[in-house]
Amino acid sequence: MSTANYYVPAQSRWPIFASLALFMLALGAGTLINGLRTDSGGVGLVILLSGALLMGLILVGWFGNVIKESRTGLYSEQMDRSFRWGMMWFIFSEVMFFAAFFGTLFYVRTLAVPWLGGEGEKGVSNMLWQGFQAQWPLMTTPDMEQFPGPQAIIEPWHLPLLNTVLLISSSFTVTIAHHALKADRRPRVVLWLAATIGLGAAFLLFQVMEYIEAYQEMGLTLHAGIYGATFFVLTGFHGLHVTLGTLMLSIIWLRVLKGHFEPDNHFGFEAVAWYWHFVDVVWIGLFLFVYIL
Repeated sequence: MSTANYYVPAQSRWPIFASLALFMLALGAGTLINGLRTDSGGVGLVILLSGALLMGLILVGWFGNVIKESRTGLYSEQMDRSFRWGMMWFIFSEVMFFAAFFGTLFYVRTLAVPWLGGEGEKGVSNMLWQGFQAQWPLMTTPDMEQFPGPQAIIEPWHLPLLNTVLLISSSFTVTIAHHALKADRRPRVVLWLAATIGLGAAFLLFQVMEYIEAYQEMGLTLHAGIYGATFFVLTGFHGLHVTLGTLMLSIIWLRVLKGHFEPDNHFGFEAVAWYWHFVDVVWIGLFLFVYIL
């Protein structure tokens, strides 16, 4: 088919399989979170891991098809524009995804907590929790026996600050790699892309260390009141995005080693770079509103 024509992919089984995998991920995560104190937690973990494995296999096959189509010259300029618009809308959907959780944090801190403390028109809510003192983060819960609050909060100027430096640095390294690719300097692309992957992996390692410290030494868990819930939902979903971004960067790095991409035709690389910059910007918001303020 001539590259001047618009390429229409053949019917694919990947979308329906991906929908099934996403359903398993959502079902498994919900069952796991709601069943941590019951036997259903183990079932949720199995469903979650099965969905993750299925999604991984789907992405390998699906991306493999796209790479093959691209390498055989089936894509035109119109297809390239379609990919770019698709990636922009995808990132916009991710922006709104995190906006919902940041909105929850704003609502709790700015509205709900002061109301419970006796402020505003809904100050009567104070009757629901006698003796409640409006402060953030909330270190107590209405039922301290079943849902104890955290004993301490994470200091922002240690691991969180280090992770901030790592992610901001990774934005610079992936940009250097991008410019090197446009200049057709592949050894530099390989080097700086590997550095970006290393920084992303280091971020994830330090986040795991932070979680272990929070659970074991601070009593900061998903059940530690609204502070624990919002903390782990926001940082956990971000960590999931960093994991996905690091995997995407690794795939791009392998493709560069195999000679893929041209200085004037490398949207696969650009798309991953866009996604990585988005992940970095979200972390800056998390560092400010979750850890510092």
